Amino acid sequence: MSALTSKVAVITGGSSGIGLATAWAFIAEGAFAISADINAPEDDQIDFVKTDVTDPDSLKHMVDTVVAKYGHIDALVANAGVAEEKADVADLDEANWQKVIDINLTGVVFTNKYVVQQMAKQDTGGSVVNMSSILGVVGGPKSQAYSAAKAGVANFTKSQAVTYASRNIRFNAVAPGYVNTPLLKTLPKATTDAMVGKMPIGRLAEPEEIANVIVFLSSAKASFVTGAIVSVDGGYTAQ
Repeated sequence: MSALTSKVAVITGGSSGIGLATAWAFIAEGAFAISADINAPEDDQIDFVKTDVTDPDSLKHMVDTVVAKYGHIDALVANAGVAEEKADVADLDEANWQKVIDINLTGVVFTNKYVVQQMAKQDTGGSVVNMSSILGVVGGPKSQAYSAAKAGVANFTKSQAVTYASRNIRFNAVAPGYVNTPLLKTLPKATTDAMVGKMPIGRLAEPEEIANVIVFLSSAKASFVTGAIVSVDGGYTAQ
């Protein structure tokens, strides 16, 4: 029996890409996976609660809905995010900056707030995995909002790890390199070719590879891991 059998996992941004792969990885371990997303997954086998991570009322509704159906929440993967419009800071699009910060950083913090409130109320421990990025660890050209948000997620996660360690709620962050998600498929080939060029493994990572790391960190087998920023990047090189 898996350590995750019958556990309840909420995955924001769980309807596509890394989030969807993570939902399926939890299900493969015998857990119940709920996609908390703006959009429903194409596969109706994934439980879905429409959720806007920038809206506290929407997050409270999501938590209430999950608890009403399953009784508890054991794991959170705060994965919802959007890409930025890259530019020199002198040409920064202020509206895009705010949107990216609101979703990729504040959305993670708000999601943690309401799910961790529920975990603390249950007093049964839990696991939180927040989605950072290699760009939150190293520099990337023409990246302002995304890099700032993901670096913020990494340090926020470290703070929560030491805050909640005595209450048996683990916090970790995953910092992927470039991953073969639907978002990347919307980019010009020259852009994705440049991404591959930064990956010494010679290819993009696959969503399932990131999902496997997330599920490990969420399991009882990873009870000794807290406050880690796990870089899943295939040896990404900053250029």
